Amino acid sequence: MIRTNPIKLIRSWIEPNWSIYISTQQPKLWLFSILIGFMVSLAAILFRLGIGGVQWFWLGTSAENVIAALREAPSWLVVAAPTLGGVFVGAFLQYVHPIKRAEGVADVIEARARGGRGLRFWQALDSATVTIISLGAGASAGREGPIVHLGASLARSLGRRLAIPAASQRVLLACGVASAVSASFNAPIAGVLFAHEVILGHYAMSAFVPIVLASAVGTTFSRLFFGDVASFIIPDYQITSYWELPSFALLGIVCAIVAVLFQTSLLGTDWIARHIKMPLIYRPIIGGFLVGLIALAFPEVLGVGYEATDLALKQQLPLTMLLSLIVAKALATSITLASRFGGGIFSPSLYIGAMVGGTFGLIAQPLLPEIASTHGLYALLGMGAVASAMLGAPISTTMIVFELTGGYALSIALLVTVSISNGLAVALSGRSYFHWQLGMRGIFLHEGSHRYVVKNTTIADFYTPLAADIPIEDTVLEHNMEPIKLQDTLELALKKFDDNGGSNLAVLDPDNPGRILGWARQVDALRHFNAVLINTQVEEHR
Repeated sequence: MIRTNPIKLIRSWIEPNWSIYISTQQPKLWLFSILIGFMVSLAAILFRLGIGGVQWFWLGTSAENVIAALREAPSWLVVAAPTLGGVFVGAFLQYVHPIKRAEGVADVIEARARGGRGLRFWQALDSATVTIISLGAGASAGREGPIVHLGASLARSLGRRLAIPAASQRVLLACGVASAVSASFNAPIAGVLFAHEVILGHYAMSAFVPIVLASAVGTTFSRLFFGDVASFIIPDYQITSYWELPSFALLGIVCAIVAVLFQTSLLGTDWIARHIKMPLIYRPIIGGFLVGLIALAFPEVLGVGYEATDLALKQQLPLTMLLSLIVAKALATSITLASRFGGGIFSPSLYIGAMVGGTFGLIAQPLLPEIASTHGLYALLGMGAVASAMLGAPISTTMIVFELTGGYALSIALLVTVSISNGLAVALSGRSYFHWQLGMRGIFLHEGSHRYVVKNTTIADFYTPLAADIPIEDTVLEHNMEPIKLQDTLELALKKFDDNGGSNLAVLDPDNPGRILGWARQVDALRHFNAVLINTQVEEHR
């Protein structure tokens, strides 16, 4: 009888897993995720204080509840503040910021796909500065996009100094995002889910622990400074009847349509602005002036808009005001972002969603008096439904709404509304606002990793260079050779391989098109393509 040594058996189970754990440098990743959580939470605190400080200079208060102060302020000041903010933003973009626009979540998604390339710390500080001035001066936008970009850039800057695998670099980037979301919104669970759902695009266990650590640390330091208080304090709403579920589903359909219209407004206004020939420095000035004019009639549109959202959740806005603010906020936010002010779309999406839900609830109550819940509950549901459809992040957005409001008792209603809103929004527009932004830059991540690889891998990534001692006459392109350029894509190479039966392609020198640098072979192209896809699958499932 053969006896198995239990110690050896246990070692045979543990050692392979421990070897992978060490080889991917998880201990180092865990340690630095804590450091990133602290650094990003500090940045988020300073970011919020900066916005409040700029606002104090012209409004006399640094609080987010500004509607009363705006109504007491002279009309010229309400218009002048965002206009003068536009003067600073325009000059800063024109003469300081190299890419001429504030960056946000879409840039982080693009950087993750490119292995972290494109995120620069000092450039992120420029974007944060633009957003601090923009929101402090009253521009209609959210603060989440730029702080997410700043958090990711901080994490990337640290990751570049560490000798860790590319997959771990992407996890550190997601740690920065998780900490930024959790510190900014006091929402640790949502920060974790947002980093997985929107940035990484997967829920691999190897990424879970460091992202949780970063999110927890980010929330902890934010709470120590701002206090552990939900952003919106709502009454104890309850679902009147489960027969009301069809009404929640109908609200989801309405929210999907509104989300698509809001997305169209943002993209359309941006397209119009791009096609108006005007010096960059003047765009924010004109945009700020227009936003100020809207604020004369509806001061509730200025800034992140949390106070107006809170009023809708507490049923303190009449039907006509709810309807008006849907249009006014959508228009003000579209003008703000098209004019190159800094800011994100999450807070405006919450705002518009709350107004849509409140409107729906006020209309539903007289029609179904015995089973319809209060319109404040519908405002809460609409807030999550519109925001999740805009972001393309139903899970993390649902959790953000729970954590912002404490409304966990409404989980069934919120899940029904959010799921239908997301499903219909995808059916109508095909992708989230962030992926539409990327698509306008020629980056189509929503089509899958294989499509991104063939469109963004170049011949330089896999071709075989000529030997250094090859005679100069052998580097001259001949008429019977099928050429391809060094900077051409893998997609073009695969098409050429199909067209010429798999023959090798002569790779041309970009500085001297008649000179051959090397050869692109079909087997090398396919090997590179398969290796990238396999590594992606391993990363997403480890």
